[in-house]
Amino acid sequence: MDERARAAGYPRRVAPCLRRHPGRGADQGPGRLWPRGIAKATAPFDEWLKEVAPTTELRRWYGHDPAKFETFAARYRQELTSPPASDGVVRLNALATEGGLVLVTATRDVEHSAAEVLLNVLVEPP
Repeated sequence: MDERARAAGYPRRVAPCLRRHPGRGADQGPGRLWPRGIAKATAPFDEWLKEVAPTTELRRWYGHDPAKFETFAARYRQELTSPPASDGVVRLNALATEGGLVLVTATRDVEHSAAEVLLNVLVEPP
């Protein structure tokens, strides 16, 4: 997956901390809930597009249970095809073409996360 993401122009960095590094591209936190302990005025990332995050209902249903991941991923992909999520996907693609995009997540299980699903949606050919 990393090779596909890089080949499509998306430098991949998914980490449990939120930081911005000059020249690396736009940092995007793909979560509906604002991270605890981070003031919005001094947020260390460029944009927070909560509309691309899974809905509260889907997020609560999933509960980060790897056994539910395939169903979660399919439902989340469906959510990303309708506004306002689809508008956010367009914005993320624009950011990526302008100078790179970094998706940031606090999850420990990245392979079973919304960030992984979103990354796959972004690097898939239209």
